[in-house]
Amino acid sequence: MNGINVTPTQLLAGVGVLLVLFWVWRAGACRAKAAAEATRSGARLVSLVGRVLFNAGLIVAVQWVVITHPGNQWLLLAVLGLPALFASYALTKAMTVTTVDTSKRGGRR
Repeated sequence: MNGINVTPTQLLAGVGVLLVLFWVWRAGACRAKAAAEATRSGARLVSLVGRVLFNAGLIVAVQWVVITHPGNQWLLLAVLGLPALFASYALTKAMTVTTVDTSKRGGRR
């Protein structure tokens, strides 16, 4: 019966190749995870901009209708003043809110 003869040098080289392959695979997975997180962060910003533009358009449309059909001055003040307050609150909140994305790994809190 012929057995497989492996020298210690060949065994060490084989283990080294396996470690390098594992390291390359792991680095690729980390890079892919970082790229996915960057894409998700960009999508959040685009989503926020879209919602802000839609709401601004809605406010402008309501204000335009009230301004072009004059009548009650209190209605005009409400239509111009209240959305300005809500918009300034939302804009201030959108500009100052930060998220902390924590990792499940590492054990630090």
